[in-house]
Amino acid sequence: MYSILIKQITLPATIFLFLLSISCKHKEVEKEETGNFKTTSPLKLDTSYTKDYVAQIQAVRNIELRAQEKGYLQDIYIDEGQYVHEGQLLFRIMPKLYEAEVLKAQAEVKQSELELLNTKTLADKNIVSKTELAIAQAKLDQTKAELALAQLHLSLTEIKAPFDGIVDRIRFKKGSLIDEDGLLTTLSSTKFVFAYFNVTELEYLDFKNRKTDQNQKVTLILANGQEHKFTGEIETIEAEFNNETGNIAFRAKFPNPDLLLKHGETGKVRLTIPLKDALIIPQKATYDLQDKVYVYVVDNENKIKSRNIIVKQALSNLYILDRGLNENERILVEGLQSAREDEEIKAEFIEPKDIIYNLQLIK
Repeated sequence: MYSILIKQITLPATIFLFLLSISCKHKEVEKEETGNFKTTSPLKLDTSYTKDYVAQIQAVRNIELRAQEKGYLQDIYIDEGQYVHEGQLLFRIMPKLYEAEVLKAQAEVKQSELELLNTKTLADKNIVSKTELAIAQAKLDQTKAELALAQLHLSLTEIKAPFDGIVDRIRFKKGSLIDEDGLLTTLSSTKFVFAYFNVTELEYLDFKNRKTDQNQKVTLILANGQEHKFTGEIETIEAEFNNETGNIAFRAKFPNPDLLLKHGETGKVRLTIPLKDALIIPQKATYDLQDKVYVYVVDNENKIKSRNIIVKQALSNLYILDRGLNENERILVEGLQSAREDEEIKAEFIEPKDIIYNLQLIK
């Protein structure tokens, strides 16, 4: 009986102590959770970020070389992909017919010269009229014109390079019958190249507002992800926006002395965009809801209020703000998962520079 009574008394005391222990631990957890709230403010500074634009690379000069006379392709003096110089002979179309036309025209010129000489002699003796002399002179002029035309046709049987460049695919083989205006190949001058890329209307306005001249230095990112070793610059902007896309085309020019870049290649133009008095916050201080970005703002009464912000640019672990906060407001940077709307909290404030610099993103 005695031992049983003792057990009955001891058991409720044990339960009491156990409950007391849980209560203390719960208070400690609450205290720890309260201590997990940390706040900061947007960091205001002058900075910059980079943005890539898909670009189409084009040769400064890229033309089609076409036959201007009909005939058989008699000779091909170059190979595909070959670098050629201005004035270099590339193709010859069989010139026999045009050579004969030149010889015929030369003979007619000589005949007209003799007729003019004979008529002039007679005119000097008043045997023939001045009109006949004028007719003989006109006939000579006509035959000379026909000779010049025949010589032109003959010269057009030789296709020469109009400038230094690289020959593309040759469309015909030796001996092929070429029609007038037949495409033989294309020629590209790529010691310099143009990179065309499109920007939005807003980006265009920002660009014009921050620069008085448009010769901004830019970088070209190649298809393999490597940077082109020569820096380019924005030279010009097209005159009109595309009504369908709302974009406008920019043109940047890049040196290409080693001829690495080819006409028709693709890449990305990378612009460095400066920002004055930018507001920067850590991405971990935000949360997404229905495709919008929110932060928890801590007011003067230490109560939490959610607020939608507009992000101008996303960087690695950082957001550059467009609007929604000012530099003096406090936002939660840790403890967002346990935060509740209108909850009053106690939180530790961390200097914005300490948070940003600890991320090792700004040096």
